[in-house]
Amino acid sequence: MIGVLVTFTQPDKFDRSTIAKIAGELRGPFEGMAGLRFKSFMLGEDGVQARNFYVWDDEVKARAFFTEELVAKVAGIYGVPPKIEYLDIVGFVDNSGT
Repeated sequence: MIGVLVTFTQPDKFDRSTIAKIAGELRGPFEGMAGLRFKSFMLGEDGVQARNFYVWDDEVKARAFFTEELVAKVAGIYGVPPKIEYLDIVGFVDNSGT
């Protein structure tokens, strides 16, 4: 498994309702997406950073998803370019079935 942390940093604070609207409008394509185990839309406590966290089955699928075209598209949605970090998941706890 591989995690991908996508961070959008804005000099001014993101509006929580705007991030919630983005999450609501964009969640559909991710539901049932092959290779994607988990995705979250998050807003930092200070409101300056919006983050998306993905858990993928493998690195090839993760890296294939984040094309230049997709990065440009989400930069337009959030108003700033993202920083993308790939993270090796060495352990995972899933309590969703309990």
